[in-house]
Amino acid sequence: MLSKQKILSVLGILSGALVWGLMWYPFRVLQNAGVSGQLATFLGYAIALLLGLMVAGPVWREWRLAGRWGMVLMLAAGCTNLGYVLAVLDGEIMRVLLLFYLAPLWTVILSYWLLGEKLNRYGYAIIALSLAGAFAMLWNAEQGMPLPQNRAEWIGMGAGMSFALLNVTVRRVQHLSVNFKSASVWLGTVLFTALLLFDEGNVLVQIRGITADAWILLGLLGLVLCATSLTVQYGLTHLPANQAIILFLSELVFAAVSAYLLAGEQMGMREFIGAALIVVASLLSGKITLGKY
Repeated sequence: MLSKQKILSVLGILSGALVWGLMWYPFRVLQNAGVSGQLATFLGYAIALLLGLMVAGPVWREWRLAGRWGMVLMLAAGCTNLGYVLAVLDGEIMRVLLLFYLAPLWTVILSYWLLGEKLNRYGYAIIALSLAGAFAMLWNAEQGMPLPQNRAEWIGMGAGMSFALLNVTVRRVQHLSVNFKSASVWLGTVLFTALLLFDEGNVLVQIRGITADAWILLGLLGLVLCATSLTVQYGLTHLPANQAIILFLSELVFAAVSAYLLAGEQMGMREFIGAALIVVASLLSGKITLGKY
């Protein structure tokens, strides 16, 4: 019989997969209402940060324990979350997410480089399958090289790299609390997005132009982002990695269904083949054994 902790952990991961499989839609609604992806990300995560700090407690006390890895965590979170939003606003949902899900490939490489983790047969299989999946999906006879075909796909792949760095960093700071790591994700996204916004200028003008309906949606978005981060962190804390990655892959299903129903997008044969290879690589990522030189 499953324990209450196990059930809550599974529900936490699945809720995160569901949210991120559907999150592209409210961001597109906000964009159509005149709220840019950068501004929506900034305000959504600012609301999540304010709500989260109300329940997270005095997390700043852990900052001295985080050191430079705390800064890396914040930077990786900012790049990941803003990159995801910008990619799904302008690109085909499933192609962008499949490029994002090349993250296990980058995780294997970064774990070897930053943590000194040895590659075993699963690590080499992940590299091979991920590259084969990307090749199958991106190959274009006219273009030649199997590379992302537009800005959104490049951003999606870059966000996957940042997500891999985020995963490696979280693994490195196991001594920090779930609340601190969640707050770092929110704060990192807010600060990173704020820099880009102020570089563009006219931020206050953009904020004053937000309608009441858009503010309501932004408030709901912030609440969902806050709750999702906490529940996912809880699930990751109490579930083995190989079980968590299987549950996370349900995001691709939620995204595929929502993209078909809400945006009329369909995947071709190359995308299906690439998806299958990338999914297998993601499943294998939970099998990597850890070891230091």
